[in-house]
Amino acid sequence: MKFSFVTLFPSLIEGYFSDSILSRAIENNKISLDFYNPRDYTDNKHNKVDAQMVGGGAGMIMTPQPLYDTLNKVRSDDTHIIFLTPVGKKFTQNDAKRLASKKHIVLVSGRYEGIDERVIEEFGDELFSIGDYILTGGELASMVVCDSISRNIDGVLGNSDSLDIESYENNILEAPSFSKPLSYQNRDVISEYSKGNHSKISQLKLKLSEAKTKYFRPDLQSKI
Repeated sequence: MKFSFVTLFPSLIEGYFSDSILSRAIENNKISLDFYNPRDYTDNKHNKVDAQMVGGGAGMIMTPQPLYDTLNKVRSDDTHIIFLTPVGKKFTQNDAKRLASKKHIVLVSGRYEGIDERVIEEFGDELFSIGDYILTGGELASMVVCDSISRNIDGVLGNSDSLDIESYENNILEAPSFSKPLSYQNRDVISEYSKGNHSKISQLKLKLSEAKTKYFRPDLQSKI
C-alpha cells in the first residue's frame, strides 16, 4: 500500500513513521510513503498558496492552482484521494478496513480556513473527519487515517488475530483487559479471567463489552 501526503508541512508527518510498528511496516515493504508540498507547485512568485475568501469571511483559504497542479501530478488510475475536513463523514473502523484494500491512497491536509471547494469537487474521492472538533491543520487527521488503515493491512501487525477483538467491531467496545499480577494495590483482576474456562470468559467479556458500550457510547449501544 502506498500513501501520498499532500501537505504544506511534511516534517510534521515524517517523524511519526520513524519508530515502532509503522516503521517496521515500511522496512518490510508493507506500506510506503511519499510527500507532495503544494508550495513546490505554486506559480506565485512569492510561493503563496493562500488567499482571502470571496464573499468575505475571516482568515485565508488554500487556493486552487497549487493544489490542482499537485494533485494532477500524483493522481493516477490507482489513486484514491481523501480530503481531511471537518465537514467530511466521520471516519470509522469499517472505513479503515475497507480502505486497507486500496493500492494508493492520497491524503490531502488542509490549512488556514480550509481548501477552495473547487479542488475538492475535482479531486475528492472521499471526505473524512476524525471528530467533531477543529484542528489547526489536517496533518494530524491524515496521520490518524493512515495509521488506522495501515494496521489493517496484512502483515503490518505482529499478531493479526488482535484485529478480531478490538473496539468498534460489531458496534461494541472492547472488554476490560488485565495483566499480571492478579492483585495490585488492593485492586484485583476479575476472578473468572484467571480460571481458564474460555467459554465462560468469552460470555463474561461479551457482557462487560455491552455494559461498557452502554455507559461510554450509548450511540453505539443502540445499534447492537
